[in-house]
Amino acid sequence: MVSFLKVLPAFILTAFLLAVVPGQTVAMILRQAIIGGTKNAYMTLIGTSSALIFWGGASAIGLSQIFARSHTAYSALKYTGVAFLIFLALQTLWSLRKEFGKFDYEGLTTVGLYPAIRLGFLTNLTNVKAAVFAVAFIPAFVPKNFSLGWGVFILSIVQAFTSTTWYSFLIHMIGRATTTLANPKVRRALTAFSAIGILFLAATLLLTSPR
Repeated sequence: MVSFLKVLPAFILTAFLLAVVPGQTVAMILRQAIIGGTKNAYMTLIGTSSALIFWGGASAIGLSQIFARSHTAYSALKYTGVAFLIFLALQTLWSLRKEFGKFDYEGLTTVGLYPAIRLGFLTNLTNVKAAVFAVAFIPAFVPKNFSLGWGVFILSIVQAFTSTTWYSFLIHMIGRATTTLANPKVRRALTAFSAIGILFLAATLLLTSPR
């Protein structure tokens, strides 16, 4: 347990960086808050957090253990994830030719308790970064003397709490940030930051090793 507690600060920092990087989840949260209202956005957060725990649970039940026991399977997942993240980063950089870049929160919003929760859940359920993090990143943080399955599941809850804390702060500040985010230059800068963040995740994944 002591060794597990020692890895928490580094994991929380990594989870925070993952949440800070602008992407589909951030854009969706902002759209929900700006167009649908802060209460609606908070409901959406329940869905996004639930999806993170779902990915963590799926990894804990079987995926991470398979990859921990098979170096070939882990390497295949790792390099596939790295390749996809690099592709996603390049695609994000390519979108800079547009006025708002890829960081565009305009579009339809979803209101109501269950529809908002469902939107958040489906957004993170289809978020490749969330899947790669749960399957490839989280197991690397679990100490060797700690249960892999329980470690992955507990850390997925920590990740959900960390991302929810950050997104709650964004929602709280949304009134002041709306005017700033309306500026095309700001959104293009966020798009560029997102691409750099995704490349950072790709590099980090490339350096990870099986548990």
